[in-house]
Amino acid sequence: MKQLLYIKDFKIVLTCLACPEQYDVFKQGRMVAYLRLRHGYFSVQCPDVCCKTVYEAEPEGDGMFNQNERMKYLTEAIMAIKKYRKYQQSRRAKHGTETTKYY
Repeated sequence: MKQLLYIKDFKIVLTCLACPEQYDVFKQGRMVAYLRLRHGYFSVQCPDVCCKTVYEAEPEGDGMFNQNERMKYLTEAIMAIKKYRKYQQSRRAKHGTETTKYY
């Protein structure tokens, strides 16, 4: 059942097809985000479930995306993940602190 998709060097693994439609996102072999669409609410959490929400949307699909909207929202999710990772890297560099490394 697991399906793979690649967007901008991120590997997106479909882990549940519907109700909710959900994905794990990997960069260089490490999980960097969790994506979930349930009851018309799409959220992206980094680095995994129950962490920082970095993107939210309300697509037409309820428990799964409509065919014509899936790539749009998955691409927007990846852009939000990239922005979050860049922010985390600059924050670590600015403060000189050791925190979790997000690839």
